[in-house]
Amino acid sequence: MNTRHLGAALVTIAFLGAVIGGVGAPLITSVALQLDVPLDAAQWTLTVTLFAGAITAPVLGRLGAGSHRRASILVTSCLVALGGLLTAIPLPPGVLPFAVLLVGRALQGLGLGLIALLMSVARDHLPTERAHSTIATISVAGTVGIGVAYPLMGLIDQLAGLRIAYGVGFLISLTAVLIAWRTIPKDAPQRTPKVDYPGALLLGLGTLCVLLAVAQPAVWRMPWVGASVLAAAAIALTGWVVVERHTAAPLVDLALFSRGGLLRANAAMLTAGVGMYLLFSLLTRYVQTPASAGYGFGLSGVLAGAALIPFSVLGFVAGRVTPWFTTRMSARWTFVIYAGFVILAAVVFAIAPVSLVATLAAMAMLGFGVGGVSAIMPRLVLRDVPQEETSSVLSINQIVRSVGFSIGSAVAGLLLATATPAGALLPKEQGYCVAALCVLPLLVLSAALIAVARRSPQPMDA
Repeated sequence: MNTRHLGAALVTIAFLGAVIGGVGAPLITSVALQLDVPLDAAQWTLTVTLFAGAITAPVLGRLGAGSHRRASILVTSCLVALGGLLTAIPLPPGVLPFAVLLVGRALQGLGLGLIALLMSVARDHLPTERAHSTIATISVAGTVGIGVAYPLMGLIDQLAGLRIAYGVGFLISLTAVLIAWRTIPKDAPQRTPKVDYPGALLLGLGTLCVLLAVAQPAVWRMPWVGASVLAAAAIALTGWVVVERHTAAPLVDLALFSRGGLLRANAAMLTAGVGMYLLFSLLTRYVQTPASAGYGFGLSGVLAGAALIPFSVLGFVAGRVTPWFTTRMSARWTFVIYAGFVILAAVVFAIAPVSLVATLAAMAMLGFGVGGVSAIMPRLVLRDVPQEETSSVLSINQIVRSVGFSIGSAVAGLLLATATPAGALLPKEQGYCVAALCVLPLLVLSAALIAVARRSPQPMDA
């Protein structure tokens, strides 16, 4: 097919998947109220999505290295659509309907594992420069998707109800299935890679424990439970490393993964992810804080979602201008520039939180930074990586990114909780400023990890 059409199709599938993945966050409160479950339980509609994406991403990444990539994309897309259907089924409040909803959200989470496969299709089937541009745009689909999903789903929920909002997600997933079926090219016959299922199980268990520890505050109500979860994560991930080093067909080639450049890139993604989502969480909470608190703007859920439009638009712009940057400087320094925009956003918010204009400007600068970091990261992790390892390496980077975002969200909650006086519902305004300044060392460290890397002669750094 025409490569331009293929590139557009891959970007569209990634964007629709990001919107589907973003359905859960703005509907958590509605789930708690309408299904009569605690807010902590409703939070699982987001956590289970991250978990499902994390455990399937490395398996899909390995399948993407063989002749089953198209089939993997189509089957996974269909499962995502099935999940959308389960979330949209109108059932009365109770334990069973909530369980069905969680199953549906878990199936929708499988779509997070498709990003690496879509990027590998672009790398294999598009000309080099076109592939770079398409991969960069796919990478920022999540940023744009958030800016669309939050206001759209919040508005539909407010006007038509929870199940209709989930129903729109189902229709979006059906659209993605149709586009994938019509556009994803057939795979050339080649050896089908073996999948390291024990390794996948250990990696999934370790990732689940990490997500539980950082995204579910309830596990820390009894400190020994939280400590046990972290210990289980350490044991599972250590076991995964041992298995990967001794199996003939590992999920990830750890010898490749432990190379200086690739290791630093993933460490930078984790650190930047924490800082970026920390600031994102602060901004989205601040604009919804009622004016009775003495600060904040008291925006409704729909208006708060609309406040994310600058974040989404500038994230998309960053994806489009990244190829222009990389023709004039290395990928390393492009990353440093984007990290600088996140730092600037944090400083602007910290010094002028009372101004709605300044807060929206910070949101826009954050979107540009997040979109740019997402767009340039594939070039950094794919430098010196063999073609057949593309989807596997990218899938691990997606897990690192998800874990970083989850930690950032948890850290935001922790910092604001420490700034909340005893007996009060809302933190002091100063707590937001201090928390925003905590973003600075995280992004400086992330930029330093990339900046100290040696320049690679490989074209992926061009």
